[in-house]
Amino acid sequence: MQKSFLIVLAVAIIGALAIFQIAPDLNGAIAFFTGAIIASVIFSLQSKTPASKTNSNEPYSGPTMTLYVGNLPYRVHEGEVKALFGEFGPVNSVRLVRDRKTGRRKGFGFIEMSEAGAKKAMAKLNEFDFQERTLKVREAKSQDSDKSDNA
Repeated sequence: MQKSFLIVLAVAIIGALAIFQIAPDLNGAIAFFTGAIIASVIFSLQSKTPASKTNSNEPYSGPTMTLYVGNLPYRVHEGEVKALFGEFGPVNSVRLVRDRKTGRRKGFGFIEMSEAGAKKAMAKLNEFDFQERTLKVREAKSQDSDKSDNA
């Protein structure tokens, strides 16, 4: 929010100088306020981009699917995995599994993302070479189904 204000203020000052050059007999305060209004209108129109094109930190609230991703590089970070899967749809979370004793990653993880994006990601990223490793991407099994299979 503060960054937006500073951008509008800078554009308003530049606009005021431009308006003052065009009409030098116009009062400086009026030129500044006119520039501020014009800058605010332009900035508000620019910020009204579709939600799908902005990188919002709000989680996706539609139907989701959790994917299992195996054979991940051990040094990969959550951000890299999120960026890879984010090409196919909104990603809510990335959880890379670590060994409890050593803290090292085990080479697999789970991604929660939009259902449509998850289906696209499964089709495109299964058997995909990522950082010299061939990924295995499947729909994650729920823990409830694992318990009922063992009973």
